[in-house]
Amino acid sequence: MTDHPRKGTVAAPGSPDFALHTLGWRAFQDLCAAVLREVWAQSVHTFADSNDGGRDGAFYGTWQQPPDPIGVQDVPDGPFVLQCKHTKKADTTLTPSELSDEFAKAQALVDQGLCGSYVLLTNARVSGTSEANIRQRLRSVGVGHVQVLDGQWICDTIASRQRLRTFVPRVYGLGDLSQILDERAYTQAQYLLSYLREELATFVVTDAYRRAAQAVQQHGFVLLLGEPAVGKSVIAATLAMTALDAWGCLTVNAHDAAELVRHWNPNEPNQFFWIDDAFGAVRHEPQLTDSWARHMRQVMTAVHGGAKIVLTSRDYIYRDARPHLKEYAYPLLHEQQVVVDVAQLPLEERRQILYNHISLGDQPTEVRGKMKPHLEEAAAQNPFHPEVARRLGRQAFTRHLKSSKHGITDFMRRPTAFLRDLYTELGPDEKAALALTYQSGEFLPAPLALDAAQRDVIIRFGSSPAGIDRALNALTGTFLRFSSSPENGTTTGWSFRHPTLQEGFAELLAASPNLLGMLLSGLPLEEMLTKLDCGSEKQRGTLIKIPPTLYPVVAERLQYLERDHLDHWEDFLWCNFFTTRCSDAFLEHYTETDPGFVPGMMNFGAYLGSDRKPEVLARLHQAGLISEDEHEEIVQTLTDYAVSVPDAGWVDTSHWNIILSEGERKGILEEVREELLSPTSTLLSDWSSNRYGNIDRTPEEYYDPLREALETYRDSLADQPDIAAEFSGLLTRIEELIAYENAEADEEQEVKSQPNTPPVKIPTTQLDPAINYQRSIFDDIDDY
Repeated sequence: MTDHPRKGTVAAPGSPDFALHTLGWRAFQDLCAAVLREVWAQSVHTFADSNDGGRDGAFYGTWQQPPDPIGVQDVPDGPFVLQCKHTKKADTTLTPSELSDEFAKAQALVDQGLCGSYVLLTNARVSGTSEANIRQRLRSVGVGHVQVLDGQWICDTIASRQRLRTFVPRVYGLGDLSQILDERAYTQAQYLLSYLREELATFVVTDAYRRAAQAVQQHGFVLLLGEPAVGKSVIAATLAMTALDAWGCLTVNAHDAAELVRHWNPNEPNQFFWIDDAFGAVRHEPQLTDSWARHMRQVMTAVHGGAKIVLTSRDYIYRDARPHLKEYAYPLLHEQQVVVDVAQLPLEERRQILYNHISLGDQPTEVRGKMKPHLEEAAAQNPFHPEVARRLGRQAFTRHLKSSKHGITDFMRRPTAFLRDLYTELGPDEKAALALTYQSGEFLPAPLALDAAQRDVIIRFGSSPAGIDRALNALTGTFLRFSSSPENGTTTGWSFRHPTLQEGFAELLAASPNLLGMLLSGLPLEEMLTKLDCGSEKQRGTLIKIPPTLYPVVAERLQYLERDHLDHWEDFLWCNFFTTRCSDAFLEHYTETDPGFVPGMMNFGAYLGSDRKPEVLARLHQAGLISEDEHEEIVQTLTDYAVSVPDAGWVDTSHWNIILSEGERKGILEEVREELLSPTSTLLSDWSSNRYGNIDRTPEEYYDPLREALETYRDSLADQPDIAAEFSGLLTRIEELIAYENAEADEEQEVKSQPNTPPVKIPTTQLDPAINYQRSIFDDIDDY
């Protein structure tokens, strides 16, 4: 099937440029192989290095006319050779003298009957005079037909052939996208590139990317799991760019499930949603998981309606979130997981990743030359993290690195130690700039409008506003990124370039009580609740460890928060902090400091399985900080909800199992049985009467909470068959109610047929099996 160019008007005129000189010799050969296979539909073999006799790759085969032969209309059927000539010099011109060896080899190939036609592909420019000279020299040795295709021809082909861009998606980060995307798509792409341009430019197609692309295309959903710094986010970003380009999708980088649902348009099936760190950046954030649990039905409805969704998560965070997500009810969550496992990265993929980061980094040519003999071993180190490979290519992270075998391999194996030393050696301006970024949370807006707390940080670090401005600019591209805000896409500012860099800075702060006290005075509420650890031993993901001497400072700040005005998100953060990040000693100190704390947590509501206040009560119960009178009141409130709603969320919930004794559980179940199964119960009539205030929901959706509660109570009393049978009878009557209301409905919801997404060929590999790789990929790493 011919891969026609995209329709639509490009956002900028002119010839595209994809900076092909930055690809490196091996990646350029991969691109030439893709042109042969994806554009010209030719099957080829490669010459071994010993036969090729040069630094550049060559392919041979039997030419068969392709269905749409772009730029090669005159190549006759028969044996042909394609020669690749790559240069790392930008804006250079290829001269015939650089092909002297190729002319001699061409004559030998003609004599062997392997070369009736000769196609030269180069990323350099070729003048008309040089092209005529090259043609004449090749024809003089017996070549029947000659094609010379320069770098601009390759760039034009990339711009016009989406399938080729799918095969080499890193070109999204190399070229001017206004040349290949329509105006709407270009605007969206600019936002994505402002966030991840370098990551896209250094991207390598891996097995995880191919499996993720296949899952998105076939099922509309994928969950990318893996360790920190393995490349989950850049895979998601590349999928977003591919969706924008290949499928014309409207792309949304959402923060959580609620934002996804808010932006989902049922009348616009071609939407692509990308949610990075869906359940927390460096540790599990229960409020995010709760958002997914509450919105999962709408999320899956969007998928079934044609939307495409990509989530990423660290593996250990997802393990914490998983019990709350009901995987059994949403099979795609389980079936479409793609684990990005660095231990499974083939050595060739590791080499290409390392090459790309060194090549596009800022290391001087001399340093690259010293590194070159040791890069093969660096790529073979375990564990191998793409983020660490990026740091090796940057001077800011390698100030004291010895360019020896031991120095480079040790850097790859132990990046945390190097990072810790590096933070310690930073100047006061750089430390203060990073502290301001850390204090601000996810995003430090530009231009800076310093408040009192921020000025205090600057003074304590011995810096100045002018020094901060200089340091922020100096740190951009290494420790920080400067991009549009993920919240609105219009505000610009700074954020940590990678979560592991943020974690490393937290370790620096944790090592200095003086810095901690200063930082605590200015931390916003959300940052206090998500970044402080007051004695917990269970949290994974580096937090700011608060020593007991600073417990009073934290308690005093938390005590004076206006908890009655917390929004849903902040309330979840508040409860999660006391549940998971506080020792018994801190909890005791805080309950003495804030007498209204325990009564406030006792004011929980229905939805007993998801309200976070009972989780705090369970933690306080474990610490022995709940009195007998308070315990009795908690049990009575729970009983009222269990019967009146009815709410069975307490039955199989771990924190209620901590609070309730076995006798109390049995007593509540007995009261539930007496009230709900009483002949005078008005349960079903009450629910049916309230139905008219909920006509925006289907009968199934409306009665679903009631069904779940009764099913839970029935199953909990399965050891009493007669009682369980009565609950089954209630459930049957609910089904009859649902059937009646459906039959009575005046209108049926129209079932909209969803347009078919045009298939996009997923590349089988980026590392073409026809290419001989005896030559080291790092051979030209120090060329310029």
